[in-house]
Amino acid sequence: MTGMGALMLDRFSEPALMAFAGLFGGVLLGLAARLGRFCTLGAIEDLYYGATSTRFAMWGIALGVALIGTFGLSAGGLLDLSHTLYLSLAWNPYASIIGGLTFGYGMAIAGNCGYGALARMGCGDLRSFMISVVMGVSGYVALGGPLSSTRLALFPTSEVGTHTPGLAHLVARHIPVDLHIVGITAGVLLVAVTLLHKGLRASPASIFWGAVVGVAVVSGWAATQWISANGFDRSIVISHTFTAPVGETLLYLMTSSGNTISFGTGSVAGVILGALAGCLIKGHMRWEACEDPRELRRQMGGAVLMGFGAVVAVGCSVGQGLSAFSVLAYSAPVTLACIVLGAVIGLRQLVEGFSRID
Repeated sequence: MTGMGALMLDRFSEPALMAFAGLFGGVLLGLAARLGRFCTLGAIEDLYYGATSTRFAMWGIALGVALIGTFGLSAGGLLDLSHTLYLSLAWNPYASIIGGLTFGYGMAIAGNCGYGALARMGCGDLRSFMISVVMGVSGYVALGGPLSSTRLALFPTSEVGTHTPGLAHLVARHIPVDLHIVGITAGVLLVAVTLLHKGLRASPASIFWGAVVGVAVVSGWAATQWISANGFDRSIVISHTFTAPVGETLLYLMTSSGNTISFGTGSVAGVILGALAGCLIKGHMRWEACEDPRELRRQMGGAVLMGFGAVVAVGCSVGQGLSAFSVLAYSAPVTLACIVLGAVIGLRQLVEGFSRID
């Protein structure tokens, strides 16, 4: 450990360092949301309605950069992939499918995912504040509250058995190639294929902000691994996700004297601050509220579904769609596909009215 690293551990507590790490990546994500228009539901809406696929293509850049950076860290001995959250638990495909569909549908009904709601909240949207609070509370109800035993009975979790549940690890077990080469190659190919998109190439800002999102995910892995390896308390190696951390943040705000800050609380605060900075830069800061009780009821229902769905799936659109994908966890592509499918079903219900919500 370097002298600078030792000094940081001497001057700051490990929870504080975790929170600073989350804050850094969260600010990048908040800026990407407001200045780069990086948004899960927005990308799906654009693609589904045929307006443009540029925002969807930004995900390819974000995922590619995250893959290259994450497996690059591992190749350099700076990250133990087997200690990351998504590769330390056995994969439950039913949880990925049902949780992903529930989260995606709730996201469409609510009009935002957790990350998007936090970004909008940073710009003064009180509706998104409500969505964030309801989602965070419902997530904690399923995670450690009254419904936790039911969730565990229906979707049991366990530690990894003989084989790590990662696609790169799977390939490396059957083909004589280093798993880091598999991950980095996948990232490079994903970026290269995504850059074939003419609309994306015509928007350098979209490429830049997509890459920033990937860097934010990598920064989470790098920082939490370093703290876990060098600190006194062994901490879980995580990156950004935005359901349970919203609940953590609410809990900390109410019980700070008996609770500690964490990577998640820093990440949530960072997205809000980054979005606020982005809105001030663009002059988009304004207060907004919900004037229609039916809209409020719909958004609250969607937020509840997002909270439950993300906890069942062990991650939201960012947690599974970016962080878990960056380590090529089995759960990531399945959960992300189900989130997209659930969102399309929800959007169709809202817009095309096959079963009206009022």
